[in-house]
Amino acid sequence: MSCKIVLAAAAMMLTGACETLDKQSGSTDPGFGEALKYDMAVQTINPDPVYDDKAAKPGDHGGRAADAVKRYRTDRVKEPRDISTTAVGGGSGPR
Repeated sequence: MSCKIVLAAAAMMLTGACETLDKQSGSTDPGFGEALKYDMAVQTINPDPVYDDKAAKPGDHGGRAADAVKRYRTDRVKEPRDISTTAVGGGSGPR
């Protein structure tokens, strides 16, 4: 009987450590979820992209993709343009 009480008390102490509420205000911890928000922001390449007039845009119908597949199948593929990145990386690796 006493073993069950000790186990129950230990379980309550362990689950109490997972609480995210601020005891004084009763609201959620203000830092709760910050790691997720940071990870999402770091993985965003460009939050405000600028699209070329002839480029496919979000919500386009796919006609450009169909034309590209047709050019690929008939061996009339457009040569890719040189594109540079906007970020400059640092590091100690070979160049």
